[in-house]
Amino acid sequence: MPKRIFIVYGHHNTKKSFNQCIRDTFIEEAQNLGYEIDLINLHEEKPLPFYDGSPLSDQVLDYRNRLVKCDILFMISPCYNLRATAIMENWIDLVLAPKFFFSFQRLVGNWGYPVAGAMKGKKAIMSMTYGGNWFSIQTWFQNIPFRRIKAGVLKLGGMKTSYIRFYEVLPGMTQKKFDTHMQKVRKLVRNL
Repeated sequence: MPKRIFIVYGHHNTKKSFNQCIRDTFIEEAQNLGYEIDLINLHEEKPLPFYDGSPLSDQVLDYRNRLVKCDILFMISPCYNLRATAIMENWIDLVLAPKFFFSFQRLVGNWGYPVAGAMKGKKAIMSMTYGGNWFSIQTWFQNIPFRRIKAGVLKLGGMKTSYIRFYEVLPGMTQKKFDTHMQKVRKLVRNL
């Protein structure tokens, strides 16, 4: 049975960007292997409100229903100010939230532990792109977006998490570097 992959694309340029190339190369390779793709280009969707305690919109509930039907969640975002894009972060805050994604089991007072929800045991992949080279970015700061999303969100939901990172993705990157990055994407798909 083919795997179903839910892709959340969080870059503003959906037509011509490095992140778009990641998305399209991933989809092409996945479809060649018989995987089903459910794609959300966040900048082409109706904007989600910021969470204010209101009841969840039909749009958020639709995303959750589609997530439940998937085997793999793949999120694609550039790294801005040590975070994923604001539109991706907001999607995470609204869609991967309690009690759908996880809840807390209280032990004593305010102490407790998380209990995974609807996505428990499924695979999550986070793609992040950086403008600089590995050496200039490879500090403990570089790990903040991944560790926060992994430990602060995906782990709470009981997902098996992996990352794919791309460096030197500025407009002046060489064709050789670009081809190497796209081979990395194809390899990721083949290893699913």
